[in-house]
Amino acid sequence: MMIEKKQFYIDGKWVDPQVSHDFDVIDPSTEERCAVISLGSDADCDLAVAAAKRAFDSWSQTPPAERLALVEKLLEIYRRRADEMAAAISLEMGAPIDMALQSQVGSGTYHITNFINAFKDFKFLRPLGDHAPNDRISMEPIGVVGLITPWNWPMNQVTLKVVPAALAGCTMVLKPSEIAPLSSLLFAEYMHEAGFPAGVFNLVNGDGPGVGTRLATHPDVEMISFTGSTRAGKLISKNAAETLKRVVLELGGKGANIIFEDADENAVKRGVIHCFNNSGQSCNAPTRMLVQKPIYDQAVETAREIAEKTVVASAHEHGKHIGPVVSQIQFDKIQGLIQKGIDEGARLVAGGLGRPAGLNRGYYVRPTVFADVRNDMTIAQEEIFGPVLSIIPFETEEEAIAIANDTVYGLTNYVQTQDGAKRNRVALRLKSGMVETNGKPRAPGSPFGGVKMSGRAREGGVWGLEEFLEAKAISGWDNSNG
Repeated sequence: MMIEKKQFYIDGKWVDPQVSHDFDVIDPSTEERCAVISLGSDADCDLAVAAAKRAFDSWSQTPPAERLALVEKLLEIYRRRADEMAAAISLEMGAPIDMALQSQVGSGTYHITNFINAFKDFKFLRPLGDHAPNDRISMEPIGVVGLITPWNWPMNQVTLKVVPAALAGCTMVLKPSEIAPLSSLLFAEYMHEAGFPAGVFNLVNGDGPGVGTRLATHPDVEMISFTGSTRAGKLISKNAAETLKRVVLELGGKGANIIFEDADENAVKRGVIHCFNNSGQSCNAPTRMLVQKPIYDQAVETAREIAEKTVVASAHEHGKHIGPVVSQIQFDKIQGLIQKGIDEGARLVAGGLGRPAGLNRGYYVRPTVFADVRNDMTIAQEEIFGPVLSIIPFETEEEAIAIANDTVYGLTNYVQTQDGAKRNRVALRLKSGMVETNGKPRAPGSPFGGVKMSGRAREGGVWGLEEFLEAKAISGWDNSNG
């Protein structure tokens, strides 16, 4: 059954595009067309920005409690309609249906909940400090924001942008990935059902060169929040420079997972499974496994076993398997990088070129492990965005830190050791926005973002709210009036 979703959500209504421009959405499990959307034009984008601009004055002045109540209503709808959302995500980008419900949809629930909690104690008007009793800092919404989200974790990224923007008092235009737009169209229904005023939230489908560029250059858009490739992030920065808008980028990664010889017995297994999760399509995936020499051979063997046990199957089947990658373009890119690994002399331990046995249609990639990788090899430097792990040996703590930091990226690094002092020491020296140790996830409200070519966003919790606010310094405040 073909899904037709050609309309955009602008100014509280579903509207037809100004000019028809059909675009097929492909089910990566089957390579069949599953939906048709419309790609927007500059004219569609301009209508959405104008609606957001009209809505900004009143929305930005609403009491924070009102905005909070609407987000709480949104959370209730999001939870109630979780099965629909999981089906959309599974169909459009290939997350297995059980994983789509638990992890993909679950990430949205997690972020909305965390923003609600962070917002309850959030102060928009703050004293500067005890030294200045008549000074105030006013945190004020930046204005109309353009939100551009990727296909790999659709609701994770949409909720990390839409919810804090709305709570902050901003109005917005969302451009989801044209490859995986169905989940965001469904999310627009949730926003409408929750009762957000017309113009606060708008959605225009489109591609990067079209709607993405228009949002980045639009004089009435005060800020762009973008998650996606480093290449696209650079283009957005250049396009946004003319209007000096704020640009917040969450880009690629090439995470190092440093496994010391005293790591716990599950460290290697945990790292391999994490690398292959979401078919390797996560910017924070631990794709470089750095293993200390005394346990290196055993680690390679463990990684081979885990890779060979990892089942690859259709996203429409229930179970703990991994699904396809998202598109023919991604499939071809991953195959090219696997070939490059072989050509440059890395030792292929598991997986390799082509599809897994029994799967001749769909963008399925064999879970692949390379050992004896040098950090100057292409597979150690480029973000592959597929289920491909590179294992690199090291001898000393200093060497591990040097290898981990020898990358243009700096999103998440990982450290595995039972020595607390070493864990702290290494974590502080890694050049990345996040460090996770011994398999412990970062706590709710922790900021997500990187350094270097990973961009410098800080999404989630209080940091995520402050991304959408400007600090205004006021002197001579009359304390008798609050």
